[in-house]
Amino acid sequence: MPTSFHRLALRHPAGETPVLVGSGALAKGAGELATWLAGRTVFLLSTPRVLDLHGARLEPLWRAAGRWDVLAVEEGEAAKTPATAERLWSEMLAAGGKRDSRLLAFGGGSAGDLGGFVAGCFLRGIAYAQLPTTLLAQVDAALGGKTGVDLPGGKNTVGLFHHPDFVLADTAVLATLPRAELCSGLVEVVKMGALLDAGLFAAVEADLDRLLAGDPAALTPVVARAAAAKIGVVERDPAERDERRLLNYGHTLGHAIEAALGYAGLRHGEAVAYGILFALRLAERLDGAAVGAPPLPAETAARTRALLARLGLPPLPPLDPDVLLPLLARDKKAREDGLAWVLPAALGSGRIVEEVPPEEVRGALAPFLADPFAPL
Repeated sequence: MPTSFHRLALRHPAGETPVLVGSGALAKGAGELATWLAGRTVFLLSTPRVLDLHGARLEPLWRAAGRWDVLAVEEGEAAKTPATAERLWSEMLAAGGKRDSRLLAFGGGSAGDLGGFVAGCFLRGIAYAQLPTTLLAQVDAALGGKTGVDLPGGKNTVGLFHHPDFVLADTAVLATLPRAELCSGLVEVVKMGALLDAGLFAAVEADLDRLLAGDPAALTPVVARAAAAKIGVVERDPAERDERRLLNYGHTLGHAIEAALGYAGLRHGEAVAYGILFALRLAERLDGAAVGAPPLPAETAARTRALLARLGLPPLPPLDPDVLLPLLARDKKAREDGLAWVLPAALGSGRIVEEVPPEEVRGALAPFLADPFAPL
């Protein structure tokens, strides 16, 4: 398979989603999408900034549409509210949207989450496509059919599984991202490598400078490999009942940090990076026999900390353990019998620990917040 362009497929209970990855993927996939959109009312959900930067790339698509309506939303997590979704549904109804209309989610992970949710609920579900423009969205948020909006009590607490008909991940658009956004997306790649693909982890270690520079030639194979790793897990566990929970590595504390900060001050990937560092500390703290697994190899912890340190994360803002602990309990992945933790087992593999004593979490949290990169 040439490294410049990759065609993957995600099989799920509703069918199969083609996933095109590479520099120029929007142009290469335009013919298929134009046929899919031909003569339809098409709703383009995006932000003014993304449209200014990349809207011209969609010309073949709006030319194919019978009607083209732009649904403008805010940047970032602020867009993911029930009120925004309600506004968009009203606009779609007023524009004459029907069951066979189409929606395109064009932007980062927040636009994709919101777009999938809006499409999945409108008239009990219309077809949509993901056109992700950030690294984080290309390797994670656009894949797997998870959609949602936020409530004040937690992130993605209202949503549904609704798979897109297409995913076009054009790595050429990543060159316009600030370095911090590339760093945030690379955290999700590190997560995928650390839990699922040690070779992917090593590839990021070896080529980090080019990846952070937004070089499409370096990014394309990494995006494709990360996407393939996620696709494999999603196909084996489409409803996130077992193995797919591994993809939440770093997200348990990461989401609590985001909520405690009011979704400001840290990007999603940055918060997840700190969540990964806490999971490392927790894995080191727990006795291997107590969780039914060998202890975490010291080399795994050291390499993960070293790679995250090279990303140049912003400092972790001051946080109170007594604020974070209740937020952990509200995590959307928590079950009636408690909160499971995703912990690393070795480079390229992880485990889901169903019963971590609350005193272990509390005992690890305060020293972690004081010095997140310090080993146990």
